[in-house]
Amino acid sequence: MSSSTPASNSTAWTTKVDALAHVTSPSPWRRTWRRFRAQRLGYWSLVIFVALFAISLLGEVLANDRPLVVRYDGHYYFPIVKDYPETLFGGDFPAKTNYLDPFIRSRFDGHGNFAIYPPNHYHYDTIDYFAAHPYPAPPSSSNWLGTDQFGRDVLSRLLYGFRLSVLMAFALTVSGVVLGVLSGALMGFYGGRTDLIGQRLVEIWSSMPDLYLLIIFASIFEPSLWLLFILLSMFGWLVLSDYVRAEFLRNRALDYVKAARTMGLSNWQIIWRHVLPNSLTPVITFLPFRMSAAILSLTSLDFLGLGVPPPTPSLGELLQEGKNNLDAWWISISAFAALVITLLLLTFMGDALRNALDTRARGSAFGGGK
Repeated sequence: MSSSTPASNSTAWTTKVDALAHVTSPSPWRRTWRRFRAQRLGYWSLVIFVALFAISLLGEVLANDRPLVVRYDGHYYFPIVKDYPETLFGGDFPAKTNYLDPFIRSRFDGHGNFAIYPPNHYHYDTIDYFAAHPYPAPPSSSNWLGTDQFGRDVLSRLLYGFRLSVLMAFALTVSGVVLGVLSGALMGFYGGRTDLIGQRLVEIWSSMPDLYLLIIFASIFEPSLWLLFILLSMFGWLVLSDYVRAEFLRNRALDYVKAARTMGLSNWQIIWRHVLPNSLTPVITFLPFRMSAAILSLTSLDFLGLGVPPPTPSLGELLQEGKNNLDAWWISISAFAALVITLLLLTFMGDALRNALDTRARGSAFGGGK
């Protein structure tokens, strides 16, 4: 009968401790990502949204009136990146080639000549002068979502308009986060007179009628994307500023901030290294909802004719064309469906992100994990 000695028990215990020491716990961001993936609706909304945005970034390759590659008389040409004169392909004029012209297209058939076109043969501003139906035309094999009142392909305008909306919303979200975090951090951390004056200024600025200001500026200056971005950025940071201010007011009185002061750190070091990282939860949760609000604001302004200048494609401009052409039901339905799907995806992402960052949450109302 054998019995374990104290030396063997100590060796076994040391081995277990060493094994446990090599097991590292996941980082907070990794745990957050796991909780986010457990929210199935929010996770798949993120996947679909990223996929749609990636497709829109390939707009020039997927929807264009220029071929991707042309082989003519033994030479290869790339019209998608370079303009070629019509005379190069047997035309009569030295102007830019219209690749929708039946004569030009016939030059690429047979004798070793060919042209590889994008899946959709129309750019967002292409007007097909050789269309078989009057404008606006219903969906067909050549125009999958029909055409608008000017003969432009609705699918192409929808693709490019979605890209513009997302990029503009992302830029507005970044500007809103920078301004909101900066103002909220200063008011919440310093408090006192700084907070009192800052809050009064925020209240005055938030009471300004932003729609009227946009109308006034649109009548004074020539509409442009930069002007629209600046005007929308002036009001997009107010909500986030209140959230960040509240977080800083709560965190500045905690023990780790007092310990940082006793170590001789400056106020900016305390804000940047300690308070801000512990106040990012409302900022991160705010991002999808801020993007959806920016897309909705941009669409509303475009619908009212105060947004991007024509012929820039946008969801609001398509909705406006649908209102002006009630018989062309395909324009309104396509634009409205794209807007609703985009806002729903961002809302589901925001809900899942909020639950993932809230450690007390045990699952989303839409079927999240434990």
